[in-house]
Amino acid sequence: MLLRILLFDFDETIINENSDDAVVRALPGQQLPDWLRNSYREGHYNEHMQKVLVFMAEQGVSEDAIHSALEKIPPTPGLPTLFQYLQRFQQDFELAVVSDANTYFIETWLERAGVRHLFTKIFTNPASFDATGRLVLLPFHSHSCTCCPDNMCKQVILREYLAGRQKERGGAPFQRVFYIGDGANDVCPSLALGPRDTAFPRRDFPMHRLLLEMSQAARLKANIVPWVSGEDIMRCVPNFRLLLGTYFY
Repeated sequence: MLLRILLFDFDETIINENSDDAVVRALPGQQLPDWLRNSYREGHYNEHMQKVLVFMAEQGVSEDAIHSALEKIPPTPGLPTLFQYLQRFQQDFELAVVSDANTYFIETWLERAGVRHLFTKIFTNPASFDATGRLVLLPFHSHSCTCCPDNMCKQVILREYLAGRQKERGGAPFQRVFYIGDGANDVCPSLALGPRDTAFPRRDFPMHRLLLEMSQAARLKANIVPWVSGEDIMRCVPNFRLLLGTYFY
């Protein structure tokens, strides 16, 4: 029976940059005009990216060009090694992606990397090409969390997924939950983790700084292990090693 579940963010966690920035380089000028870049509203990034994809289509950026840009994105250091380890012990782990990117970007990259089969679920914003060749992006869901972007609360996703899987498993919960991320929107799901679980914030990224503040204020129950490479994560996952206390290296 699977006892451990690992949930991964995508941008700047599995891959070493933001996939939205990578596809923008498929534009003829390789960057957005100021009027579009400055149209972003805090908490409405999904809405902003919808406008970006419309603009890219108007500029003649094809599906092939977007696909090619995605395939060129490098993995974060050590993540291929971590995935090799997890594949070797696939019977012991369940993997899922929880990301504010979109289905097309994530599926394309994971397939190219040869690791799509490792992930049981991908929670992200729906995206597909329409008949005109435009990539259409939709919000993942609506929610009432005031801390998260309007289109996605990762804590809601985490809680619902774990509850659903526990029901499917005949009431047996996962003994350990590992959440791996980098951004500010990875903090909210970390607050749902228990004392036997571990949050892995990428060192010196927003998630790391914010969790440090919360840990000092005793708002966080989970163990915290900052990481630089996939090997850092791998060293903490085997043998159900329960970390004693909360550490920042």
